[in-house]
Amino acid sequence: MIRLPVISGIIRRRILVNFRVDAEVMADFLPEPFRPKLHRGYAIAGICLIRLEQIRPKGLPGILGTFSENAAHRIAVLWDEPSGKTTEGVFIPRRDTGSQLNYFLGGRLFPGEHHLADFDVMDDGSKIDMSIRARDGQMSIHLIAHECDSLPQSSCFDSLADSSNYFEGGSIGYSVTRNGCRFDGLRLHTDHWLVRPLEVTQVESSFFSDQKFFPSGSITFDHALIMRDLIHEWHEEPDILTK
Repeated sequence: MIRLPVISGIIRRRILVNFRVDAEVMADFLPEPFRPKLHRGYAIAGICLIRLEQIRPKGLPGILGTFSENAAHRIAVLWDEPSGKTTEGVFIPRRDTGSQLNYFLGGRLFPGEHHLADFDVMDDGSKIDMSIRARDGQMSIHLIAHECDSLPQSSCFDSLADSSNYFEGGSIGYSVTRNGCRFDGLRLHTDHWLVRPLEVTQVESSFFSDQKFFPSGSITFDHALIMRDLIHEWHEEPDILTK
């Protein structure tokens, strides 16, 4: 597979909607070699909702770049490298995009296969109302939220700093592929890391409400974060071959 070495651009908006999950349920869900990265005994899963702008091969001017709305269901994980080193990142069982280009090139020219979805987004800089529906009918999301000053008291994280430190380490993501022979690897590099809390008034995810994978009572919304206007790069990571 031919791939571009580095992709650069701007993350105009990145939302992390986070759920705490029963650790045993998540361990059963994850494929090898991944295991849950626990926080206070919980596995942490979520949805990354990201608007990308000026996306192009590094070195080209931003005016030549593309833009897209994207969604990735992700789980914080650990795995052991062949050297024995333990690495942290995220496992991504599903990626969706509103971009025909991302759909066509993902898994071909750059890592990460995508499903096509329709995105309806209202973002006035404070309040966000977002609805997403995959064209294959297998995924839908609805989120209503606004920026605030603190995490909900029900969160399993003590503070914004506690949450920020936990998620900052998850820069490497491995995604499922249609052929099932490998996991595509991608690393996100940002010039700085700054998150703010979001107060969520409504969140619905057909993926995480699927009781075949997450039985009733095994998964609970925990908190959400937002990042804006970040210069970033995407770097390819070596594939992990499935057994």
